Amino acid sequence: FPILIFMGVGAMTDFGPLIANPKTCLLGAAAQLGIFTALIGAVLLNDFVPGIYFSLKDAASIGIIGGADGPTAIWLTTKLAPDKLGAIAVAAYSYMALVPIIQPPLMKLCTTDAERRIKMKQLREVKKIEKVIFPIVVILLCGLLLPSAVPLMGSLMFGNLARECKVVDRISDTMQNALINIVTICLGLSVGSKLAAEKFLTVETLGIIVLGLFAFAVGTMGGVWMARIMNIFSKDKINPLIGSAGVSAVPMAASLMKKVGQEYDPSNFLLMHAMGPNVSGVIGSAVAAGILYRMLG
Repeated sequence: FPILIFMGVGAMTDFGPLIANPKTCLLGAAAQLGIFTALIGAVLLNDFVPGIYFSLKDAASIGIIGGADGPTAIWLTTKLAPDKLGAIAVAAYSYMALVPIIQPPLMKLCTTDAERRIKMKQLREVKKIEKVIFPIVVILLCGLLLPSAVPLMGSLMFGNLARECKVVDRISDTMQNALINIVTICLGLSVGSKLAAEKFLTVETLGIIVLGLFAFAVGTMGGVWMARIMNIFSKDKINPLIGSAGVSAVPMAASLMKKVGQEYDPSNFLLMHAMGPNVSGVIGSAVAAGILYRMLG
């Protein structure tokens, strides 16, 4: 189910903003900081909270919540810690839904008023051939460098190729609509079957929810901090708010960032700039899941 959902996400995603401004991929990468800090936190929690024990595989599955990517969290958890699937899936999708509540205070905490008002140059127009070549190049590089991430990355890029090639519109439309809707229903039912009270209503579940929130918060701040660091060395300044879109909640995180930015300057349109780190965050979370699976699977 996660692989089929990624196919639909790829068919719905426009990688144009990322291609037009490749350096925004650093923001998506920095937003994955939450994954690894939560992993470490889950291991340390064993020593401080009685009644909780998370193995390294459990910790990796909990950490991936920080990518704010439900399908990726489910895919990795089924590989590493299937007994924790229900709690991790609930936490992952809950924090994706709570993006409008969690992110704005963190965005304002990590930026100054002047930074939130930075205007960015309009992105260049991306050619069709670039959009067609991009998914092919990404999947080839992934296959050569990180084969363990190919199931997720391959389906994402296959869906995107179907969208951009413009010769299989019927298939692309099915991926974007009917298929992803059906699979989402089936995924919800299957995850719900893992929520038996004796497995879900435990101290460990509470620990997973707390660690998931910590991972999501660190991921959001990581993207913002990376933008501020890049501004030190860059002539063309980046509005640090777009770094918060580096988490994979597509397109909710980017839309929220646009709304927050316009609270300070109604004429500042940052949505397309935010889509760069937003879609790179999808790639980043899939890569992080592949690395963890390769190391621990």
